[in-house]
Amino acid sequence: MRKKLTPADYLKKILTARVYDVAVESALDPAKALSRRLHNKVLLKREDQQPVFSFKLRGAYNKMAQLTPEELRRGVICASAGNHAQGVAMSAHRLGTRAVIVMPVTTPQLKIDAVKALGGEVVLHGDSYSDAYSHAAALCERQGLTFIHPFDDPDVIAGQGTIAMEILRQHQGPLDAVFVAIGGGGLVSGVAAYIKAVRPEIKVIGVQMNDSDAMLQSVQTGKRVNLSDVGLFSDGTAVKLVGEETFRLARELVDEFMTVDTDAVCAAIKDVFVDTRSIVEPAGALAVAAIKQYVAQNRTRGETYAAILCGANMNFDRLRFVAERAEVGEEREALFAVTIPEERGSFRRFCELIGALPGGPRNVTEFNYRISDEQQAHVFVGLTTHGKGESARIAANFTRHGFEALDLTHDELAKQHVRHMVGGHSALAQDERLLRFIFPERPGALMKFLSHMRPSWNITLFHYRNQGADYGRILVGLQVPQADGKAFRDFLDTLGYPFVEETDNPVYRLFLKS
Repeated sequence: MRKKLTPADYLKKILTARVYDVAVESALDPAKALSRRLHNKVLLKREDQQPVFSFKLRGAYNKMAQLTPEELRRGVICASAGNHAQGVAMSAHRLGTRAVIVMPVTTPQLKIDAVKALGGEVVLHGDSYSDAYSHAAALCERQGLTFIHPFDDPDVIAGQGTIAMEILRQHQGPLDAVFVAIGGGGLVSGVAAYIKAVRPEIKVIGVQMNDSDAMLQSVQTGKRVNLSDVGLFSDGTAVKLVGEETFRLARELVDEFMTVDTDAVCAAIKDVFVDTRSIVEPAGALAVAAIKQYVAQNRTRGETYAAILCGANMNFDRLRFVAERAEVGEEREALFAVTIPEERGSFRRFCELIGALPGGPRNVTEFNYRISDEQQAHVFVGLTTHGKGESARIAANFTRHGFEALDLTHDELAKQHVRHMVGGHSALAQDERLLRFIFPERPGALMKFLSHMRPSWNITLFHYRNQGADYGRILVGLQVPQADGKAFRDFLDTLGYPFVEETDNPVYRLFLKS
């Protein structure tokens, strides 16, 4: 049975850790824009700028640098969702030893390619870290390799603890709390071990995803809890079972545990980008998301917080999802299902109401509609907001003016699927013409369209989503009687917006035409 190390033991191990053969002392940068918004000073520990874009090489190298020549000759193995894998691969290359890396099949391709580029032998197995760990343990036994644990090892924990040592050296003023992402617990254990030995008045706050909170549940239960499943958005912290040693240290030393959700993390990724022009991975943004939540819950002002940006190994394709959810996560966008009368002029009246909402006009970020009923139209609408908590008030305002509204801002079905599914065939869409327009992204563009349109031309389909460009791409279906052909051409010429008619498009005929 392994001897339990004391706080003094860990302090000594951190002070003597060998990490700087491969790691750099990362910057501690002020997040100026975020600090102004939160009325508290926020510092960003830039572990995203390490050679492998993650803190993980600290612990991996510290462990491997202390192996015997015989152990290095046989080689090492690890299980990792990606960042520890890169740390082991780089350390193995530096130390001249073989590295076998077992990774879950869900690991982003970016991390797999990075490990291979560093000379690691990649084996893909299982859906989570825990699945990969079991397979790595079996390979380790069969091939006589040395296992380099990603978190549950005193030398690995000590290597990660050097981050706290740097933070306290770099920041000489008051520091109220350090926020640390938790997967298996190696980082938070090392950070807490050092801070509580040197500056015990500083809070250490551990942060987990609300769908991968093994450490929080374990601390609450008093024993390690093995989760049956974990969310994979923050793949770097998707751990079903925390380590024995990390659980012991976190339970004793961490002041508080918090959970954050996917939308909050997406918003935090954007916050980091605004201040640094760098993009961190979801795990790297957990600490920033937690600071925002902590400030909102405790109404603090004038305090100083440090967030460890623990990684930046982000799959480029995932940015699409992050951008989609960041505005909702910050509640800078609200989503609604609005019912309006299926009668002439009601669409225009609704748009005018949007422009006259209390607090000033809102930009329309999304508008999806397909005719489906003779009496009522159901519209999916996205609007910009000026702050949190506005969506319920906007919905009430719509209802008060005769447009029944349902607030969808926190509805996962709406955000993930329904917004992309509004459409389909409609028996009511006779004499329909379908056109793709390019509208300038400026106030009044839609109202110009509506005011120039003949009242007798009914809108049967409308699809728009703001993509952050200086123009908007809009798909519109209009019921235009054949006798109005010349008047319709005159309308398009007067409008002056670039367009393409898609009435004969085979995709339209398959999925939308009645």
